[in-house]
Amino acid sequence: MKKKPPQEKPGGTSLSRRAVLGVLGAAAAAPFVGRLPGQPAMGHTPRTAMPACVVRPQQTEGPYFVEAKLNRSDIRSNPSDGSVREGVPLHLVFQVSRIGDSACAPLAGAVVDVWQCDALGIYSGVKDMNDFFDTREQQFLRGHQVTDEYGTARFTTIYPGWYRGRAVHIHFKIRTDPASQQGYEFTSQLYFDDALTDQMLDHPAYAPNKQPRIKNERDGIFRNGGDQLMLALTRDEEGFTGTFDIGLQLS
Repeated sequence: MKKKPPQEKPGGTSLSRRAVLGVLGAAAAAPFVGRLPGQPAMGHTPRTAMPACVVRPQQTEGPYFVEAKLNRSDIRSNPSDGSVREGVPLHLVFQVSRIGDSACAPLAGAVVDVWQCDALGIYSGVKDMNDFFDTREQQFLRGHQVTDEYGTARFTTIYPGWYRGRAVHIHFKIRTDPASQQGYEFTSQLYFDDALTDQMLDHPAYAPNKQPRIKNERDGIFRNGGDQLMLALTRDEEGFTGTFDIGLQLS
């Protein structure tokens, strides 16, 4: 049966990257340092690239997941009319690994779903429970990708906005077989540095958003493991790039 997180109280076991590497052993740990899967370590030319295995906590799916079945990397547009949601571009990279008894390997063929609100705090594909919006005919900022041989899934999206009661975040779900009840399912959220979000307040795309924004430490969901779900960003020519390493224990 699929393993799903609770809807109200986040769960999951959390191990630091150092702890996981300790389990795998020093010999396996050495190639991890300072590189991504598929990139050789300095001074070494290993025959098999080793991924970064990091166990992360699961968190609630929330009310806005939709089985959109949109296989696309750039999720900014609404497919029905081609309109693109405004915001600071974010290139989001997932590096997904499978943790075994004594090894860590890239997880190929996993489906990674991403969904988030736009700069004004609006989700597509749903009717808001407080009647703030009704976007049931739209599908912006939703999509999925299948991990490649290196366990990599890439998305182009925007830095998310905010809405009442929640810190800035992006939802994601990783499944090994969405069509089967026997597949593995992992659901959680990504978070952003509050100081960086502060810089968005005067950006033209986000400035019209007058909804109250709370910071990470005041978000009840973030307080259950959110510090291990922070997305570290670097600036690029368009906006930001963020890479998120995650190791899954499938059995």
